[in-house]
Amino acid sequence: MTAVAVRRDRDRAAERVAGQRAEAISVAHFRLMVVMLLFMGVTAIIGVRLVYLLAFEGRPEAGQARDGLLPARGDIVDRNGMTLASTIDAWSIAVHPQKIVGDKGLIAADLARLMPERSEGQYLAILNSPKRFVYLRRRAVPDLVRRVNAIGEPGIAFGREPERLYPQANLASHVLGYLDQDGKAVTGMERVLDARLSDPARRGQPVQLSIDSRVQAAMESELNAAMIRHSAIGATGLVLDAHTGEVIAMASLPSYNPNRPSFSRVEDLANKATLNVYELGSTFKVLTLANAIESGVVTSMAQRYDATAPLQVGRFRIKDDHPEKRWLTIPEILIHSSNIGTARIADELGPERTAAFFRRLAFDKPADIELGARGMPLWPKFWARTTTMTVAYGHGIAVTPLHLANAYAAMVNGGVWRPATLLKRDSSQVPQGRRVISEATSARMRELMRLVVMKGTGKNANAPGLRLGGKTGTAEKPHLGGYAHKSLVSTFAGAFPMDDPRYVVIAMLDEPKGTKETFGFATAGWTAAPVISKVLSRIGPLLGVMPDESRDVDVSDALPLIWEPEGANPNAIE
Repeated sequence: MTAVAVRRDRDRAAERVAGQRAEAISVAHFRLMVVMLLFMGVTAIIGVRLVYLLAFEGRPEAGQARDGLLPARGDIVDRNGMTLASTIDAWSIAVHPQKIVGDKGLIAADLARLMPERSEGQYLAILNSPKRFVYLRRRAVPDLVRRVNAIGEPGIAFGREPERLYPQANLASHVLGYLDQDGKAVTGMERVLDARLSDPARRGQPVQLSIDSRVQAAMESELNAAMIRHSAIGATGLVLDAHTGEVIAMASLPSYNPNRPSFSRVEDLANKATLNVYELGSTFKVLTLANAIESGVVTSMAQRYDATAPLQVGRFRIKDDHPEKRWLTIPEILIHSSNIGTARIADELGPERTAAFFRRLAFDKPADIELGARGMPLWPKFWARTTTMTVAYGHGIAVTPLHLANAYAAMVNGGVWRPATLLKRDSSQVPQGRRVISEATSARMRELMRLVVMKGTGKNANAPGLRLGGKTGTAEKPHLGGYAHKSLVSTFAGAFPMDDPRYVVIAMLDEPKGTKETFGFATAGWTAAPVISKVLSRIGPLLGVMPDESRDVDVSDALPLIWEPEGANPNAIE
């Protein structure tokens, strides 16, 4: 073979190797492209599946919010910083009915045993439903989660989600309100403050209420004890700062647990202090006398009015529950709670001045406070002569207990009416308010109110050394166009300490019953007044009002105007 032939064969061989190498590289590139396309396809399939699961499989029932996507809600604290409402991480228990693999009958039986709020049949219906996702329990405790997980069913799902917690349970529940299962504010300050509490820019900034948890607890416990003792259907209590309008305590009983509002009766969710309106009886006599003094109808405490016999006005007959059957001075009218004497004073005032005064006290519109649930007073449609007389002692007009508290604050604080608030105020935030009586009239009312507790129907409300003044009020409840004589609303409204009033206090019992200890009486002097005495003994020192027997309001000019027959029982009350 020649050299030329050898080179030709070598070149051909090199060309074959180069071709084979090019073919191998091409095959490798092709295979790499296939693998990449397969990888991209699988990734796309997984992505589509995840989107599908997120959009459909993981969707809660219609109308339910994805709580995990909601911003953390701010805390609510009392005036001293105690937490009243907070957001925590909690467990939820849910089920994917389409993914159940076990025996649905056995699973339903286990769920009914662990979560008895539904029956076995209801759980079985859920497991057989076409829904993709159903919550079984929100706010589940870890122990329940552990027990349900032990069922071993993969179709049952567990999740962590933000949950609203009320660590003080029933305390101030009507003030706080609650959230529904979807995290939406339903009532109370939760609803009032919803935008502020949900604002991410304010996260970590708690909202401070005017409520003092210690005072609230004392009021609730004493009211509840009285409600049980007297078999009452409800009760209300208030403590109000007489100078700032801050609500220190607001109790409405029966209460409810805002952690489980669905376990309560619907009627127990209503705030009786701001929503329900009542005829509050003789507590109005304080207001009528203040109006009469301010208007110049009463110019002297020695002024006397005829209470020797019932007062006949048209077809109406006004009488006293405990008649003195004599002419009464101004202090005696209030001390003995004379309807006749008060009606005669109101008759001199007339309808125009009477209605105008109650309008200045805002008795013709819902109470001025942040809460949305506020009752509209029952205002007389026509101020006839009899209407003017009966309204003077609290019949024929109905307001909320908060209306009365605001009015009493003006009676004792120097004469200025201010709106109430459930938010803590500093001195720069206190509204100017409007003057309804003069400082001189307010000073006179403090004297008269103190005498009611010292000498009159409010004796059982007295708390030694705390210088309480106030007025009892017992009213029959309206019924079928008339009044139910055995269904009473018994109220004590007052303020302390009377030598320098700081707080208004109110206790009201709805349909209390007499007991052996009260000699069968269910009137305010026997039922509501003792509540105030017990509450004041507990809250006075908490509020910086220390018992002091050496101090009191000066009543020396009025005492000589009070006639007490020889042998009279100094402890007797209505």
